[in-house]
Amino acid sequence: MTNVSISGVDFKNPVIAASGTFGFGNEYMNYFDVGRLGGISSKGLTIMPKEGNNGMRIYEVASGIMNSVGLQNPGVEHFIKEELEDMKKLNTVVIANLGGGTTEDYEKGIELLDKTDVDIIELNISCPNVKHGGMAFGIKSKVAFDVVSKVRKLCHKPLMVKLSPNAEDIVDMAVKCTEAGADSISLVNTFKAMAIDINKRRPVFDNVSAGLSGPCIKPIALRMVYEVAKAVDVPVVGMGGISNGKDAIEFIMAGATAVQVGTANFMKPDICVDIIEDIEKFMEREGINNLSEIIGIIK
Repeated sequence: MTNVSISGVDFKNPVIAASGTFGFGNEYMNYFDVGRLGGISSKGLTIMPKEGNNGMRIYEVASGIMNSVGLQNPGVEHFIKEELEDMKKLNTVVIANLGGGTTEDYEKGIELLDKTDVDIIELNISCPNVKHGGMAFGIKSKVAFDVVSKVRKLCHKPLMVKLSPNAEDIVDMAVKCTEAGADSISLVNTFKAMAIDINKRRPVFDNVSAGLSGPCIKPIALRMVYEVAKAVDVPVVGMGGISNGKDAIEFIMAGATAVQVGTANFMKPDICVDIIEDIEKFMEREGINNLSEIIGIIK
């Protein structure tokens, strides 16, 4: 059995399409039946629509990509009115990923999403805190604790908090977020990175730095998931460079109840199905009846 449960929400399998790599799900219906997925995390949403960043947005690097999309999205209200109904028809768990530039933004977004039939809200605290010099909410544990605490008071749905690997102390960050009321933790988001165009003698990205993802970050992400899973008593969703079943099983053995797949979707649109099938074959070959037998098996 590959089914898992996170905060009372049942997933048919542990493979979730990661936010920002899968749109709202329907974009992939021409490639495969996305209802086979355990879940889909929506495009990152903000209270107001965003056009995203100028200049280069996606740049390929060795064993990964860098992105500076800038959370381009239609806004929470548009998502609720136009996209959510179709997402709910996809026969999989719907996770709404919410970002914001201020605590007030998060609170407004939560109030709107909490009234809908999304299954889980994933709070993206990697967003720049515009009232405090642009430092992400997910860098300092105290700042994260404050925003999660305020959101928790307004959120009656399962609340998943997505952590940035750029946090000062990601284990302490996870602990503080659970103390503030997070029902589950997902990690990691992209790593802050840089690329230079040597011919133009300038950074590739207008914002100089961008987010690094893909297979190149997997060993670091895996270590972080392992450490966080040992430190908290809520479900952990692992991600970071997963591109095959072996990768997914490593994260599960490290303590993840489920995994999210991001960059690999750009390599092969139906790669999540391959990963699900790889997990099933591994379980059959190893005589594993339920994923719970191997979740967190690495001590």
